[in-house]
Amino acid sequence: MAARTRSAEPTWHRAAPAPVVLVSGPEALLGQRAVERIVAARPGAAVTRLDAGAYTRGALLAAASPSLFDDAGIVLVEGAESMNDEFLADALAYVAQPDPEVIVIIRHGGGVRGKKLLDTLRKGGAPEYTCPAVKKDAEIMDFARGEFERGKRPVQASVVRSLVDAVGTDIAEVAAACHQLMSDVDGTIDQAAVTRYYGTRVNATAFAVADAAVAGDVAKALSLVRHALATGNDPVPLNAAMAAKLRTLAKVGAARGRRLDPTRDLGISPWQVDRARRELQRWNAETLATAIEAVATADAEIKGAARAPQFALERAVRSVAQLAQQR
Repeated sequence: MAARTRSAEPTWHRAAPAPVVLVSGPEALLGQRAVERIVAARPGAAVTRLDAGAYTRGALLAAASPSLFDDAGIVLVEGAESMNDEFLADALAYVAQPDPEVIVIIRHGGGVRGKKLLDTLRKGGAPEYTCPAVKKDAEIMDFARGEFERGKRPVQASVVRSLVDAVGTDIAEVAAACHQLMSDVDGTIDQAAVTRYYGTRVNATAFAVADAAVAGDVAKALSLVRHALATGNDPVPLNAAMAAKLRTLAKVGAARGRRLDPTRDLGISPWQVDRARRELQRWNAETLATAIEAVATADAEIKGAARAPQFALERAVRSVAQLAQQR
């Protein structure tokens, strides 16, 4: 039996066979990974898939009852968060006396539907492997770091940071990028490797433009924004990233005088708070307000108030970077 952990701690990577297994949580990729681990542990076993939302009475028992000439297989029940009453009744009956030779995997994506079954499984000691949503920056970083560690190719935090900045927040894309690097790069996976495979995305993302502008690096900010535009990036998200960056600075700066904790009270990630505090050394209330106004003006111009949205964006980037130099 798997040891129970707090639901916030993903345990999908420990998934192993048992007569009845619960794979819970909303992150589809992690749920798929957990199921794949269980299936891989019984090579050659036939997998029968059932949809708990469109279930018909008796299907679970039939699927879990191998014929005289078949080996015991695996029954994968998907969509248990939408289970109908027929499945609930059959599942409660089955888990009371499961076939020890068969593996029944119940995939529940979250929510209260089927709570009676979930409670029964947990109280009965069925192993549960959790797949919580991966949304926060720190969670995505941990996921990427875990991909490298499970592949026995640990990398430095700065490499993970660059890769996530380049690929984005979709963990399926992050996972694919991690595995491409592990497959294609011999030896140490370093910053140079990330740049070689994802250089354009690393160096010309909206966040890279915003970071350079807020840091007061006029030349770098303009170079990045021009490259981003030349490679087909839309001015709207580029400007939006700069606006988001400035809003974070404003919130963290205002929290000082109001005795607020930016993470607890404002929902800003700890790493963002630390970075904002360092960046605020270049800013004061006046220059920050002026920069926010410049970006707001650019937003209106980009969305139709002016005929040259790319020029409006470039002008805003220049203004922000120059304001960062004034303190």
